This record gives sequence, structure tokens and C-alpha cells, in this order.
Amino acid sequence: MSSITAVLEALDDVVESLAAVDLDVLAPPERFVVLERLETARRRQVAVSHALTARLEQFEGCPPVPITVADVLRVSPREAKRRIRDAEQLAPRRALTGEPLPPLLPDTSRAWQAGLLDGEHLRVIQKFFRDLPVHVAPVDIENAERMLAQKAAVLRPDQLEKVALRLALHLNPDGKFSDEDRARKRGFVWCGGQGVDGMSVGKLVADPQLRSMLDAWFTKFAAPGVCNPADQSPTLTPSEEVAERDRRSHGQRQHDALTALVRGQLGDPKLGQHNGLPVTVIASATLQDLQAKTGHAVTATGTLLPIPDVIRMASHAYHYLALFDGVNGQALWLGRTKRIASADQRIMLHNKERGCTRPGCDAPGYLTEVHHVDEWAEGGLTNIDKLTLACRADHRLLDQGWKTRKLANGDTEWIPPPHLPMLIGGTNTYHHPERFLPKSDEGT
Repeated sequence: MSSITAVLEALDDVVESLAAVDLDVLAPPERFVVLERLETARRRQVAVSHALTARLEQFEGCPPVPITVADVLRVSPREAKRRIRDAEQLAPRRALTGEPLPPLLPDTSRAWQAGLLDGEHLRVIQKFFRDLPVHVAPVDIENAERMLAQKAAVLRPDQLEKVALRLALHLNPDGKFSDEDRARKRGFVWCGGQGVDGMSVGKLVADPQLRSMLDAWFTKFAAPGVCNPADQSPTLTPSEEVAERDRRSHGQRQHDALTALVRGQLGDPKLGQHNGLPVTVIASATLQDLQAKTGHAVTATGTLLPIPDVIRMASHAYHYLALFDGVNGQALWLGRTKRIASADQRIMLHNKERGCTRPGCDAPGYLTEVHHVDEWAEGGLTNIDKLTLACRADHRLLDQGWKTRKLANGDTEWIPPPHLPMLIGGTNTYHHPERFLPKSDEGT
């Protein structure tokens, strides 16, 4: 470690010296030369970082590697997972028997190590192989990877993208894709978080089966006048007059049809429970916001729900609403359409914590388990002020040297093992971004 530390300190000194150089003395053409050298050096440092990332492993007391990388480097979990995935494709491997194996993308890896490629080049190559049908011969795949790596070293990413498209058409001229090819592409994801207006954008890649079922559903429930939230009493059998005054677009009608589909399923007792919670919308809000009909409630999945929407949803069965005093956070009331006594404490606990309480963890309440701060086996009580939430991965850490305790304000503090000072302890503010804002009496 001492030799590596010395090299890193020398690198810091070089960077500091470079930052102190007067770049204004350079002629305009020379500035491009220096910029190119700096870019190559930056890319090579990224390649070294990836080589180290490929050798990371989880040890006792360590959260999952992607979460630890995100915490240590202060990057998002998504970025941490992307770097780990890149490292797995670009770094040398070892077989189960111990002999060395080349990287999954050997030619791309060599160009990457030489500092010839940017992350955008890598994304183009990765997408090319992700979209390639399974019937393409291995020798053609090897040749394609070699050619793309060579072209990436001399082309911009946008130019490489065009080459990759032509190469994909060359390898699959008839456009044949199997059921397995289509199955690999299917999925639904939210494209980022909610916007400032509360709206969310999602991306759906539907297989033929889902497409046919949704089309059948939309035929009935996305017809003009059906399931129109603008009507005082939405109907499934609209009259001609109701259908004619429907001013929604085709896309808006399909959105409302999906709302009706999901709303008809949520809360059904046949769905059972998930981590001790009913499978339905569970939201927390303050009494002050509910009375003023302003602000937002927070659901068990971390979604911000405008109070007017909460009030409208209250007319439907099987939703849960927990109310808190907006001044001191005291729990005031739990409204529910059915009594599930075993879940009551968990619902109120979720609405206080909102998610996993380990610092930096973004797991929402629906993906957590209840933890006794004072261990049950050691006489701890199942009281609301002695319970907290932890996702499954972080819950296991409590058997590996991590400790928790309740602070005077009711927050849960996590304490890492003494021999792992690089791991982050403290309280989790991720689920409570409003705490970073000044209070109304503090000004701006």
C-alpha cells in the first residue's frame, strides 16, 4: 500500500503543477494539442480505475459493492453499477480453475487502456452487442468487436454509431430476431425521477403478448368518454353526449385507461402483502397540508403525491393515509379501509422513516424490513420508537459489526464497525430532502 500511496501522491503533485501552468502563453493551435494530451491522460486514469473496480469484492461489514462504490466516490448507485459493468467487460478475467482469460471485449479493452476511447465510444459498442441477435456466429462477433474497436480509435462516437448500424445490418441482413432476442429487450423503466410538476416519464419495450393485451384493454377503456377523470362520475358506458365532450387526446385516454386497470387491482386481499405491507398506495402527509389542500404526501415507494390527488384517491378503497403534525412530526392518525392490525405499526413506521435508514441508501419503504434497534433476542420491545427500517442488504450488515441507535429526535443513527472507518455512518437524510431547506421563520 505504501508504494501505491507514493505513486498517487506523485500524481497529485503533477496535477497540481499542471493546474499552476499559465495556459495563456500557448498559441491557439497549441491549446488543442495540450487538450488532446490531457484527454488521453484522463482516459488512461479512468482505465486504471476500472481495472481496480474489477477487483473489488464484498467483505464482512461491507454493503454490496455497488452501494459502497457509490458512497465512497459520492456517485449515484446507477453510475456505480455502470462502472462495475464496464469493468467486467474490459478487465482481464480468471477461469474457475485459475487460468487467466481475456476481457469480454479484448480489442476494445486494449484501445481503452491506451486512452483512445471515451465512455461514449464504449456505450456505442455495448449497445451494438446488446442488440445483436443470438444466431450470429461467434467468429463474426469476434471480427465485429475488433473492427469496432479499431474504428472507435479514430472516429467520434456519433460516427462510430453509424458504422455500428451498418455492421449490424450486414450481420443480420434479413432482420431475423428470435423469441429469445425479443425477450431480452422487453422491459419497463422510469426515465429518472419525478419532474418539478410531479410528472414522470417511462420507457416501455413491450413484447407482442403484452402489446396485444394492452391493445385489447385500450379498445374498451381508452374509448372517448370512458374513465374520464374530468367527469364528476367517470363511467365505463358513456352516452354519446359524454363521449362527444371528451377533449382528451388519444395518449391521455390510454394513460387514464392504465390508471383504471391498476386501480382495480391494488388493495385486493388476494394480492397478500409485500414485506408486511398491503399491496396498495400508502401515503404520509401532515395535517396542515391536508387542511390547506397544498403540499405533497410521500408514498411507500418514495413518490411525491400532491395533496389534491391524495384527497381524490381517498374515495377509492384499500388506500392508507397516515397523518402527522407538521410542527413536531407527531403521529396523529392512520386511516385505512380495512383493519390489518399487524401492519399498523409498520405503516406508521414507514411514514416516519420513508425508507432504509442507513446513510446514503435510497431503498424506499416497500423494499425494507423492520429492525429492532434494541435487539429482540436481548429483550428489545416492539415499540414504534424502538423500531426502524432497513433494506435486506443493509439489515444483514447488523450481523456483521454494524450498530444502530435511536437519537433524541427519533432518527436512527448507524455506526460502522471500528475497523472500517472508510464506511459512512450517521443518519440518512436521502428520504427527507425537505430537511435541507430553511424553515419559514429562518428566511432564505
